[in-house]
Amino acid sequence: MSSEKEYNLILKNIKSLKIQGAENVAKKGIEAFLLKPTKSSANKILSLRETEPLLQNSIRILLNSKNIELSSKKILREIEESHYLIVKEGSKLIKNNMNIYSHCHSSTVINILKEAKKQKKNFTVYTTEVEPRLQGRKTALNLSKSGIKVIIGPDLAAEYLLKKCDLFLFGVDAYTKDFVYNKIGTKILCDIAKNYKIPCYSCGVSLKFTEKVKIEERKGKEVWDERNKLIQPVYPAFDKTSNKMLTGILSEFGIKKPKDFVKLAAKKVKTFS
Repeated sequence: MSSEKEYNLILKNIKSLKIQGAENVAKKGIEAFLLKPTKSSANKILSLRETEPLLQNSIRILLNSKNIELSSKKILREIEESHYLIVKEGSKLIKNNMNIYSHCHSSTVINILKEAKKQKKNFTVYTTEVEPRLQGRKTALNLSKSGIKVIIGPDLAAEYLLKKCDLFLFGVDAYTKDFVYNKIGTKILCDIAKNYKIPCYSCGVSLKFTEKVKIEERKGKEVWDERNKLIQPVYPAFDKTSNKMLTGILSEFGIKKPKDFVKLAAKKVKTFS
């Protein structure tokens, strides 16, 4: 395959959501940029997923770099090392006989749970299907392959399932000073968790921090491809949750209170190159 065809295929897969998860999107975005390292190419890559600061920060670093190859290796190494630290620290939150709630499909949360299972801990994961793309089913299948028991229900059963849990772990697409941005439904799940006094932690690398986020709204036909002028399906793919709702943020810095995490993350994003 020519580099041009490979480049276009990566962009197509990112846009169509064949590539999911902030870390995977960033890695593939970096791969695409290395195939065509120009400013116009960077703008095209960045336009694909607006609610992905990890991708945005990575491309910005590469655009300002004097050695793109070296910088790309440094970013990818940073993502991998941070992910490893998060997984190790996150597994400590999981105790025997716990019920843990997970939302959507987060590779970080999945690997935390798999690590806990490797440590011979017995626990059950609760989740919902997460329409319209059913990422919850993807999570359930992934975890089941590691011998982890999963209880899954329809999206409207979220409170019924979550109130049975001891812990709520979810991924993150973007961090800002006051909010975490993640798959639609995260905010209401945090509201439910708070109501039942269930600790909730957002899990992700600090390079997802940004000053400003635009929430991506995907095509309504992903929800329902009904050709009726009086019916208008909508699909806001993400929502924002106040940092005040969180018990803590789990990153490569360990578990921190949101205010402390923000200071560390802002500094790292600003100085990382």
